[in-house]
Amino acid sequence: DHRADPRLVKVLEESLELEEGDAYPIHGPINLDFLQKNLYKLGGFDALKYPPYAPHRLKLSEDETLLSRIAKEDILLYHPYDSFEPVVRFVQEAARDPQVLAIKQTLYRVSGDSPIIAALVEAAESGKQVTALLELKARFDEENNIHWGRRLERAGAHVIYGMAGLKTHSKITLVVRAEEEGVRRYVHLATGNYNDVTANIYTDHGLFTANERIGDDASAFFNMLTGFTEPPRLKKLVSAPNELRKRFLYLIDREVQNALQGKRAEIFAKMNSLVDEGIIAALYRASMAGVKIRLIVRGICCLRPGLPEISENIQVKSIVGRYLEHSRIYYFHNDGRSEIYLSSADWMPRNLDRRVELMFPVEQEELFNRVYDVLKLQWKDNVKARVMTSDGGFKKPEPPEDAPRINAQETLMHWAHGHWGE
Repeated sequence: DHRADPRLVKVLEESLELEEGDAYPIHGPINLDFLQKNLYKLGGFDALKYPPYAPHRLKLSEDETLLSRIAKEDILLYHPYDSFEPVVRFVQEAARDPQVLAIKQTLYRVSGDSPIIAALVEAAESGKQVTALLELKARFDEENNIHWGRRLERAGAHVIYGMAGLKTHSKITLVVRAEEEGVRRYVHLATGNYNDVTANIYTDHGLFTANERIGDDASAFFNMLTGFTEPPRLKKLVSAPNELRKRFLYLIDREVQNALQGKRAEIFAKMNSLVDEGIIAALYRASMAGVKIRLIVRGICCLRPGLPEISENIQVKSIVGRYLEHSRIYYFHNDGRSEIYLSSADWMPRNLDRRVELMFPVEQEELFNRVYDVLKLQWKDNVKARVMTSDGGFKKPEPPEDAPRINAQETLMHWAHGHWGE
């Protein structure tokens, strides 16, 4: 605050090892959270607000449970266009199903009155094996996570408070169920937190699957988290800090090799931030080899597109709109055998080297196409998108005068109820 005592400012600057100019006075509120929490909720100003949006809700038949649907097919959700309710229901169903033996889940940020925690408590109290990894180093949520951890422990759950030296940022839930054919594993993987509040304002993908190989990977991953095994060799999932950096560099280099052989080579990726020097250097090499690279980076981007002979084949856009773009999507053309991955990890050193992260493939053709459609639509956005210039600045897109206005987030609201809806 601009009224702060200069002596206090000096103490803070010295303690935080700030350089001159790193601290600057604010004339007005420092924390603007009250605008969203209080001011925006005032009635009578509808013309100044976004119109209300009701997410698409997954429909199940009368005799169908969510678990029985997942047993038949993979389900992909894209919040907040799709309701977060099935994620909550997944844990609630598992908690109340007498055939479910165990529920295991990583929790980074949860809401203040989390229905997922309540379901885990219910499961533990009913005698199910419940394992929850609660990350105590989740910024701003430390106290909240300690509170939930104690509640789970009182219910009989096995609570792990993070791993030494690493933040656990992965988003995964494993449900183990005894069935006639034997034990079956149901898995939910996501790019965003198990938070029913932020799921209304952050865009994130989530995948439900009963794929056996992913189920095996999920069990091995949780065994590693609980200290029973060394980092496992996974079949379908890719984890950080052990393998994810190497996998990304391999996937980028594969496009380079295709380009050098005269084949079509393309990388199309979306993330929150692009900071990692090794990944940026690999992308520059790919560009120089002729790989076409399109990046949608909402926040920090340390790569510079359009540099002569370095990044001429790289374009970067950012979208800031009604919802906070939070999904991480990675597409590699692979000479026509395209692959799409979703992940909890950005291309940042902290995600690749200092956090426990997961990346997972989207292989079912219909779901693959749905994710790729999102990338293509967002690339066409000419309302909320901004184009990054080679000097690090941003400019508005300049479509032809007769071109339609494309607001990707608004279009996705319609797609959820029509293009994707049942």
